[in-house]
Amino acid sequence: MSTSPKAKTGDNDWSPDQYLLFSNARNRPIHDLIAFLGPGYAPARIVDLGCGPGNSTELLAARFPNAAITGMDSSPAMLAKARRTLPNTTFTLADVRSYTPPTTTDLLFANAVFHWLRHPERIPTITRLLLTTTTPGQKSEGGGTGGGVLAFQVPDNYTEPSHLAMRETAASAGPWQPYFDALAPDEQRPDLDPIESYLDYYNALKPHCRAVETWTTRYVHVLDDGHDGIVEWVKGTGLQPFVNVLPAEGGVREAFVEAYRKRLGEVYPLAEDGKVLLVYPRRFVVAFR
Repeated sequence: MSTSPKAKTGDNDWSPDQYLLFSNARNRPIHDLIAFLGPGYAPARIVDLGCGPGNSTELLAARFPNAAITGMDSSPAMLAKARRTLPNTTFTLADVRSYTPPTTTDLLFANAVFHWLRHPERIPTITRLLLTTTTPGQKSEGGGTGGGVLAFQVPDNYTEPSHLAMRETAASAGPWQPYFDALAPDEQRPDLDPIESYLDYYNALKPHCRAVETWTTRYVHVLDDGHDGIVEWVKGTGLQPFVNVLPAEGGVREAFVEAYRKRLGEVYPLAEDGKVLLVYPRRFVVAFR
């Protein structure tokens, strides 16, 4: 988790509490990514890129108790929560696009941060960060000489109904329309760019490392409260940039969210018990130097 650039309508920092409403479900890809690294893997220095409220950092610390871990995020609110949760861990306020980790870093771990980047800067940023990790034969802080690892996952849900409905609602008639129409069609867009192909990542990273592994897992989350459950889920992530475009006063935000909720009702049938199944694909990439 990390952040997109703030909109200019008031205080739009991220809400750790909203994000952690679904902490068990959000932690599943973190567990899966850590597990892929194998039981014998023991990095000495780890940087958790886009650490958010520290949930990924906490899981990394539990799995690698002897490692020196630094968490990095661009949200002051998220970092404040992370510091309360892990007071003995170092956390840094920074933008992943310009952040440079220590040169003795063995593992760069990223839970979702890269999906906030625009297409032209995403793979170049990932490649630049990979090249900051330890190289084979270089002594790491813990004395090891293995090559560094960059392990990350990104939501791959641009074409999923949950995210398509955001764009469709923003383009529909309503009191929110003038605010979306006034946005420049580049950095100010609230929707995120689609994730690049497997081949794009392989071709970009493989020249710099000995192996690249990549796959997609389609998680199916069972959410209580019907379509309200989906709204609450995305309010902690992808929906917030849309809401941030709108003024905090006057009911425009509430009207937009309600229109979005109604659109969800058209594409997500309820289970017999009133719950809803949210399919959430995530792309995983692990590069070994």
